[in-house]
Amino acid sequence: MSLEPPKYLQSLQNNIRARPIAWEAAVRTGHITEGDLKYIKSVDKVRKEQRRQIVEGDLQGFTTLLLGGDNAKSVLESAVKKVDVVQYMLVLSGDLIDDIPALSSALLEQPSPFRPLIPLLSQSSNTEDPIRLLTSSVLTSLISKSLITSPKGTSATAEALPKLFSYLSYLAKSSDNDLQDIAVQDYSALLRTKKSREVFWKQREETISPLIDILRGVVGAGKDSDSTLWSGGSSIRSATDAGLGGGVGLQLLYHVLLVLWQLSFEGRLVGEGLENDHEIIPLYIQLLRLSPKEKTTRLLLSTLCNLISSNQMSLLPAAVLARLPALLQNLSGRHLTDTDLLDDHKALTTLLDEYTKNQTTFDEYAAEVQSGHLRWSPPHRNATFWSENARKIFEDNKGELPKKIAEIMAKSWDDDKQVLAIGANDIACLVKEVPEKRSQLEKLGLKSRVMELMAESNETVRWESLRAVGEWMRYSFEG
Repeated sequence: MSLEPPKYLQSLQNNIRARPIAWEAAVRTGHITEGDLKYIKSVDKVRKEQRRQIVEGDLQGFTTLLLGGDNAKSVLESAVKKVDVVQYMLVLSGDLIDDIPALSSALLEQPSPFRPLIPLLSQSSNTEDPIRLLTSSVLTSLISKSLITSPKGTSATAEALPKLFSYLSYLAKSSDNDLQDIAVQDYSALLRTKKSREVFWKQREETISPLIDILRGVVGAGKDSDSTLWSGGSSIRSATDAGLGGGVGLQLLYHVLLVLWQLSFEGRLVGEGLENDHEIIPLYIQLLRLSPKEKTTRLLLSTLCNLISSNQMSLLPAAVLARLPALLQNLSGRHLTDTDLLDDHKALTTLLDEYTKNQTTFDEYAAEVQSGHLRWSPPHRNATFWSENARKIFEDNKGELPKKIAEIMAKSWDDDKQVLAIGANDIACLVKEVPEKRSQLEKLGLKSRVMELMAESNETVRWESLRAVGEWMRYSFEG
């Protein structure tokens, strides 16, 4: 799963490699020692194979150069006020770590392999500071190697990884696609073990939310729950025709999807949280409709498969509500060749078929309410549904559904006012069919809420709220 290095970072590194450094002056001013300079010059601007032989011939010396030892500072610490030297040494360190496995192993055997690097992550307030960018690159390379050799993590990794994730999250929040791509590629390199994915999830407000914002930009949905996610049909429209939304390039989209796919291997841990916080199922279904390439379709389907199969009780209803079965049927009409993609398509189809064949109209309604997002699906306007199921809605699972309706109605839904109109409609139907349960609804604050919504600017919300209050008043007078 090797990715091409971000072009912005490559350009920065190449620029620094080409700069002349006044090494002797740095020795005279005490920013580096004569010993440091000897090691630097021995590997500076020499061929890779020759460099490897030199480093492997004195691993202890190069380890001391980069990490310090015996009360000696590392070159990064001693030259901290010499910006050009620090930048050059970060690039050189990255090259040595990437090209010489024996050196990275020697570094990781030390008790504090990340000590000289961590302070550089926060040495300025400018997220785009080259030193911070280059430090994050070196740390990513070194920590990812540490995670592979010690999957359960070390104490040094446990201290460094959250700090690196925090810095990368600032890049992911940037409006610059190049900086965002650096963040997601580094994330991908780091999320290769269960331990790192658990840390990433623990910091989800920092790490995941910016990635979801990027994906919402692709489908044209805002940060809050938006009807855009729920308004799509089962048709497929290639984004190669209309372009990706939010100014997101195909490469960035692929890399974001790759990160979330890696996270989805912890499906039991993250599935319900991703749905509750970000409505991941309808978002991914909408992305499937727009998927411009087979490789993005593969990641979308595989992620959905991982999440849904690990959380069938909570996520299968959400998938049916967002019309995934119909979309999968349309996808089967595409000329798909990737075997992994086809396997995931088959697995999802089987899961959904097994689930839907046993579903009743009440189950569909309950699933929609539990999703936390109402739409004008058939039960809401069906008088027979309400006469047959209203009492069950109050009684099922100790009255959980009216409580969930109250949670939904408590929100403002500024981006999707129809949710409030649908909720008011349902409240009117419940009062009409089971008037003796009015006090239960009142205790949940639903009577006061629909009375409040009678003053809403949205005409449909006003009308449905007026109808709900009317049902209350009718039974009050009759009582």
